[in-house]
Amino acid sequence: METKQPINKVSLLELANHIMQEHDDYLAGMAVTDVTEKSGVLVFKGEYFLDEQGLPTPKTTAVFNVYKGLAQVLSLQYTLE
Repeated sequence: METKQPINKVSLLELANHIMQEHDDYLAGMAVTDVTEKSGVLVFKGEYFLDEQGLPTPKTTAVFNVYKGLAQVLSLQYTLE
């Protein structure tokens, strides 16, 4: 089993925001603003594009797909310092 590389939050957010632009579901204005780690999985947070009532919009699905993709790829490689 390979060892995960420790990374600080700022560096990880920069990396995630760069990588997400290559995702098929990426939308202009999408950005990761925070990350936490739970049970070895990185959890990314940011704008979810909710409507005025706080309900999901079609863009919300794209955001979840991008954040999930980031978690799948980056959780295998990194752990927060």
